[in-house]
Amino acid sequence: MPNNVEDFLSTSEEQEIVEAIRVAELNTSGEIRVHIEQTCKGNGITTRALDLFHTLKMDNTKLQNGVLIYVAIDDKAFAIYGDKGINDKVESTFWDSTKNVMQMRFKQGNFKKGLIEGILKSGEELKRYFPYSDTDTNELTNEISKG
Repeated sequence: MPNNVEDFLSTSEEQEIVEAIRVAELNTSGEIRVHIEQTCKGNGITTRALDLFHTLKMDNTKLQNGVLIYVAIDDKAFAIYGDKGINDKVESTFWDSTKNVMQMRFKQGNFKKGLIEGILKSGEELKRYFPYSDTDTNELTNEISKG
């Protein structure tokens, strides 16, 4: 496991992840972001992901279809948090297949591949409920945020 947030991914790996977000968002009007922190601050991984979701203003999308993939390096933990518009339409196990793909890669120590596969899987899954349209605009940055 890398020692700090800056060493978690190389610059080129970060660019590959940003590109994966761009590609995934060609399938869906959903908005995907990645946030990486050293440790989970607060009361658990899900609560922290929710806090960051609001801090990053991801709850401001028109269709309430933002998705945050949150990684806490030292805690060896991650969470996928989808906004209300998504959660109102999907079954409770919606993110399980995405989490499983990511977890398998993370356990192998391949964080870049885990993030990319999770992002692309998210785009595919969201396409059923939030298909991409020609009028879709990119409402949130695709850049990785760090804490």
